[in-house]
Amino acid sequence: MLENLVAWLTGNLSPSARIWTALAPAILACVYFLGGLLVFCIRVAFKGVPRDEETLKRGNAGFVGYFLRHYFFWIIQPLWAVILRSGLPANALSMLSGLLGISSGVAVAAGRFALGGWLFLAAGILDVMDGRIARTRKEANPAGAALDSVLDRYVDSAMLMGLAWYYRDTWVLLPALGALLGSSLVPYVRAKGEGLGVNVRDGAMQRLERVLFLGAGTALSPILEAVFWPEEKHPMHWMAVVGLVFVAIMSNLTAISRFRNLVKALAPKRQEARSEKAIVGLNAAAGAIATVADFAVVLALVEWMGLLPAWATVLGALLGAVVNYSINRVLTFRSTAAVGRQMMRYAVVSGTSALLNAGGVALLTLHPQLAYTLGWWLVRGVVYFAWNLPLQRDYVFNDTNSSDALMEQRPHAA
Repeated sequence: MLENLVAWLTGNLSPSARIWTALAPAILACVYFLGGLLVFCIRVAFKGVPRDEETLKRGNAGFVGYFLRHYFFWIIQPLWAVILRSGLPANALSMLSGLLGISSGVAVAAGRFALGGWLFLAAGILDVMDGRIARTRKEANPAGAALDSVLDRYVDSAMLMGLAWYYRDTWVLLPALGALLGSSLVPYVRAKGEGLGVNVRDGAMQRLERVLFLGAGTALSPILEAVFWPEEKHPMHWMAVVGLVFVAIMSNLTAISRFRNLVKALAPKRQEARSEKAIVGLNAAAGAIATVADFAVVLALVEWMGLLPAWATVLGALLGAVVNYSINRVLTFRSTAAVGRQMMRYAVVSGTSALLNAGGVALLTLHPQLAYTLGWWLVRGVVYFAWNLPLQRDYVFNDTNSSDALMEQRPHAA
């Protein structure tokens, strides 16, 4: 018995022991939560859903909806009642959650994924408890809220830093860093919005979802590894990898969505003849048509007229620019401003866009493990949405920003 305890503490586990260290807590949790779900559904059928007011205030989420959230807070009521009666202060729960969360990062960095995953899940449950305990006892205050928020960032960062350290020599390091970035930006954008008077709590990957997918995937991953790769000294823990990649993608999409909604709510209102989706679609179509025209001209000049490819490329690019400008002016933005100034601005945007695309591809080719074709598309997409589209809409084809419009808006001297 003592040898098994020492082996568990040191991590020197057999394949079967690795399975049971991950599976035993999972079995207990499944028995409790799945049995509780059955009782909860029976209760809902007779008495309706027991609504949790704080859940309603936080808004719905894409992956864990209202029903599951209400169920979760209903099923942990016994634990919540024990903690409430114990008299432990809410700040103590916050600190304990922080300690467990940081410990989870240390555990996964050492390859103890089952231990780290369960510690991370326990930290998440305690994080749910502390604020509710403080509000129930009417002890909630800004200092406690600040402590809880900062410790949450440390917990998330510790877990993801531990995973990044474990996967430091593999491609999984990239999604680990991406998840770290997204998990930091999601609450930051919300806090920035609240500071500016805008409520941005939407998004599919909020903290409950991050804790659930990352914690469960990490805690249960040793089972798969012990079954299929029992002799692997540094297993990949594929369930953890899937959860990590999913959190990395969805947390950044959530942050981008919140950021977009925040900027949209704060930006001056514009009167546009069509929706933003229509503008993006027409603008992209104009780019595609211009590219086809560019290529057709190059092909014709080289194959039929015998022109050098370099000169044909120049002429093709000029024609493509004219086609793109014309379609955007007439159809996409329906501009009536002076053509000369618009063409100059269009040339500035196109020239800088070319430099940004070339520079971005050059930087990505410094990493030979990344295919240059994938890098090309990544750079093109980023430059288009971050530079080309906004500047064409707000700088090139924005009639209200033209010199003629500004002269008309300027008060005349008496």
